[in-house]
Amino acid sequence: MKEIKGLIKKDLFNLVSYKNSILIIIVFICAFAYFSSNAINYIPIMIVTMIGMIAIATFSYDEQSKSDKYILSMPVNKKEIVVEKYILTILATIIGAILGYIITIIIININNNIRPENFISLDYSKLFITTISGMFGISLVEAIQIPSIYKWGAEKGRIEMFVLIFAIALIIGALGYFLTEAKVDINVEIIKNFFKQYGIITLVIIMTIMYYISYKISYNIYNKKDI
Repeated sequence: MKEIKGLIKKDLFNLVSYKNSILIIIVFICAFAYFSSNAINYIPIMIVTMIGMIAIATFSYDEQSKSDKYILSMPVNKKEIVVEKYILTILATIIGAILGYIITIIIININNNIRPENFISLDYSKLFITTISGMFGISLVEAIQIPSIYKWGAEKGRIEMFVLIFAIALIIGALGYFLTEAKVDINVEIIKNFFKQYGIITLVIIMTIMYYISYKISYNIYNKKDI
């Protein structure tokens, strides 16, 4: 665990250079949302996506500096290197979600105090669901992108990730078209009621499974590599 903490510190040190960019983007998102009330509900999604993707940038730093060879000369193994990357991205996703949730509440309260004529009702339950949905979206991207980076490298990995996401979207679209053409009767109310009761738990379980499968794939790829 000590080795993993050291690796996290190393990545956080590399990400310090992003602090000004993060602040500027957050200010821009807040300003845009403030003047466009309809966008306020999407603040958690935008912030969790931004911070989640910034955590992925550590792969580029490692690749450019060829740090893995140096790191493996110390008492650190490949498994710990891969575990650290997943801990970092998961922590970044959680932090981004918390920031997005809190900032949205602050912006809505500021709006309601300064512009009472444009009052926005704060629905904490809906906001929480939106935040979890944002976490799910970026988790899906991370779960696909990290193994892609381990397989093809930081630059090619991003391209392969977009190809995979496009392929998944195409399959889902084709499945939807097939079900529509086949006139399969889907009870929408049952699905809605299920997600109202178990939606958040279901998303958390799916995210956990996605990260675990992604980790196993990444470790298998990285473990076979000659560094």
